[in-house]
Amino acid sequence: QVQLVESGGGLVQAGGSLRLSCVASGMIFSINAMGWYRQAPGKQRELVAAITSGGSTNYADSVKGRFTISRDNAKNTVYLQMNSLKPEDTAVYYCAAVVGGPGYWGQGTQVTVSS
Repeated sequence: QVQLVESGGGLVQAGGSLRLSCVASGMIFSINAMGWYRQAPGKQRELVAAITSGGSTNYADSVKGRFTISRDNAKNTVYLQMNSLKPEDTAVYYCAAVVGGPGYWGQGTQVTVSS
């Protein structure tokens, strides 16, 4: 079993920055990849960024060049640095982990970007 807890969301003006954190606990050794998803009102949940155990990263086109995913293995934590935020980035952001088969989700953290 894997537990994921996100933090770092909040209210920010357009052009500002936030850093989200996701702390993993439980069967951490079994995690193959982690990522950040977001879901805006009335929209499908979408992948924002992902990082594999090998260090490969992927980003949605809408955030590439503005967001950076990173990890600190010693702290069992994954981060999402969000710069140059836009109102369209407003969503609930979820941390996710892939454990070979099952996937796990955090509770979500709200990011609101005002114009």
